[in-house]
Amino acid sequence: MKSQVKQGKLTNLLLRSDGAVSVLVVLLGFLCGTILVALVGRNPLNMYKAILQSLTGYNIDRGVWNIRYVGEWLNLSVPYIFCGLAMAFAARTGLFNIGGEGQYIMGLTMAQVIALLGPQIPVLHWVLAIVGAMLLGAIWGGIVGFLKARYEVSEVVATIMLNYVALYLSRIIIMAIPGTNTYKTVNFPETASLRADFLSRLTNGSTLNLGLFLVIASVILYWFLMEKTNLGFGLRATGFNKDAARYGGIPVVTSVVISMAVAGAFAGLGGGVVALGSFRYGRVLSGMDNYGFTGIAVALVGNNTAVGTMLAGLLFGLLAAAQPLMQSKQIPKEITFIIQGLIVVFIAIRTGIRLFLLWRQKKLQEKARLSNQMTEKEGENE
Repeated sequence: MKSQVKQGKLTNLLLRSDGAVSVLVVLLGFLCGTILVALVGRNPLNMYKAILQSLTGYNIDRGVWNIRYVGEWLNLSVPYIFCGLAMAFAARTGLFNIGGEGQYIMGLTMAQVIALLGPQIPVLHWVLAIVGAMLLGAIWGGIVGFLKARYEVSEVVATIMLNYVALYLSRIIIMAIPGTNTYKTVNFPETASLRADFLSRLTNGSTLNLGLFLVIASVILYWFLMEKTNLGFGLRATGFNKDAARYGGIPVVTSVVISMAVAGAFAGLGGGVVALGSFRYGRVLSGMDNYGFTGIAVALVGNNTAVGTMLAGLLFGLLAAAQPLMQSKQIPKEITFIIQGLIVVFIAIRTGIRLFLLWRQKKLQEKARLSNQMTEKEGENE
């Protein structure tokens, strides 16, 4: 009876809480990943040792602790969180922003251009580059919002097309800068770098940079805008029902444009942080970095909330950071992508999971009812 009560409480929790379902699907993803590692003849424990080392910096096998691994994990998580926020912000307005990758690329491109050609004044230089990245990302997202609001152009189609426009436009712009070859530009001036000596010393020489503080500020801003302002209320109302929002006096067209512009600003900021924080030179992109596409999964796992998206971004960053450590332990590098993919699949079938839980809950209730009836009959016979 006690086990049935516990099962009932767990089922009710999963039915009420999106966060609980997200935790469940993450656990299912890791469970499937563990089984796959065992099936290919490797020790699943090594996978978790690699993850633990990235999370804490502690190497269990050698008994050595190095905080540098923690710094690299946090640095890798930053673009995932930014691009997750880009997807999540648009989703709260009922939009599906597949264009995070293009907005990220345009932000990265603008940051590199300003870093190479802007005024080499300490602090001001990287601030201008970051602001420029946000503005161009916002413009790139706002274009899609305008087309959607004014002409009912599908944001899915528009963003997919603009992703490729962004990639090749970035190549043209960066290769036009003097000193650039087919791979990279000349090195950035030190005034354009987001790296800080105190963070480097604190994390034993990792690439962790000021982008960490920018992403924390962005998560807080996202939460405040969406939950505590009239603008956020209008965006959420538009996402729930455009017709009802329009009837209530909310400017739906403006809401859609603003939503995509803010989403683009988040992704553009992510591109600027990667450009100036993780690299000391500008890159001529030969392909997409895929942060924008993974950001879709991050937002879905995080239920499009500020804190949830941040936690999901940290999870995906942890898997990325642990990947080379897994390879050193003979774990196939593809396992991290498989786990990410499985998590997304389980999130996508969230409704199916809830239907199963409802069915199971009804079965348990029916079983409990029959048990009570039998107990009552036995009492009457006595």
